[in-house]
Amino acid sequence: MPSFDILISGAGPAGSTLALMLARRTRQPGRIALIGRGLTPSASDTASSLADGRTALPDPRALALNHGSRSLLESLGAWPSHSADIHTVHVSQDRHPGRCLIDDGDLGVPRLGSVVAYPDLLACLHRRLADSGITLVDDHVAQLQQEAGQVCARLSSRTLQGQIGIQSDGHPPRGLSRTYHQHALLATVLATQSRAGWAYERFTAGGPLALLPHPADTRAYSVVWCCTPGQAQELRALPGPAFDAALQARFGERLGRLGSVGERAVFPLALHVGTALLQPRVVAIGNAAQTLHPVAGQGLNLGLRDVAQLAQTLSPWLAGPDDDPRPVLQAYAQLRRPDRWLTAAITDTLPRVFTTGNSVLNHACGLALTGLDLIAPARHLLARHLLQGLRR
Repeated sequence: MPSFDILISGAGPAGSTLALMLARRTRQPGRIALIGRGLTPSASDTASSLADGRTALPDPRALALNHGSRSLLESLGAWPSHSADIHTVHVSQDRHPGRCLIDDGDLGVPRLGSVVAYPDLLACLHRRLADSGITLVDDHVAQLQQEAGQVCARLSSRTLQGQIGIQSDGHPPRGLSRTYHQHALLATVLATQSRAGWAYERFTAGGPLALLPHPADTRAYSVVWCCTPGQAQELRALPGPAFDAALQARFGERLGRLGSVGERAVFPLALHVGTALLQPRVVAIGNAAQTLHPVAGQGLNLGLRDVAQLAQTLSPWLAGPDDDPRPVLQAYAQLRRPDRWLTAAITDTLPRVFTTGNSVLNHACGLALTGLDLIAPARHLLARHLLQGLRR
């Protein structure tokens, strides 16, 4: 059986980023195996201009990555050529007064974050992996199991063994679980009065509604509309003009008239948070460790903080991989616990507190937004966490 120092199961953004970081920290990158589908890199980024306002990207998923995540990916040469910067976030509440502006100037960073298309980011990471020296295993994602002091990955035609296993797939973790009774509808729209560098988060009775600047066109926005499952399916099935009217009624006229382009998609939303240390030699990162509500766009940003901490923690061990890795993995799990649980708590509370239907609480939420806007230290504290997580 082939033997590796590290097995990474899952070649999505988190697993691929970790593999690239570890490749720079070892003299033998071939002893790190990355397992997943679609590891053959594409020729170029997929994002392009929305020609004639009629077509959109075939995959409507857009990722809002904060400044720290972008810096990490740029350091690996894995930042897509197409992106849209966010300099200001406008937060408001439907049918209630109060709003808050978060600006990059308040935090002393060149941008709060950037939006990239999911296929672009993954293609860029996979192209970098092709030159990294990592052993790429194009196979189904395996559940890693510790057996007799080794970690095993049973694939379709063979079994791999390693000293350490890292689960980085899309299977939800076991632990704390909550169903929001919300689905996220994803769409792309063109605005007649687009505003460069502005992103919007609007809390509605059914869930948060976000409009993010789209990397494909300066007129375009990526829509993430969280609402009840029934409403999400109805919105997905509406003809274009009817969908545009429904979105306009919820969002308002801040960007002029909104017109949808391309396909719409719907995804169920839930919270799943489990332990980072699955077994003494197996840890979970990214969506395998926590699956969050998309409010404030923290899912992948939190996953990339997992990646950065794990790569740093494993660096000394990689210099002597015959040593027992269990104390190192235990230390990693302890280091990540505060940031993971605080971020999960924030993203769990926000979509629930604004959808209670309680008029007193709704007015209190509006006052809280106004308070954040007026009280800079409180606003900066929240924004700083969303920007870089909890530092220890």
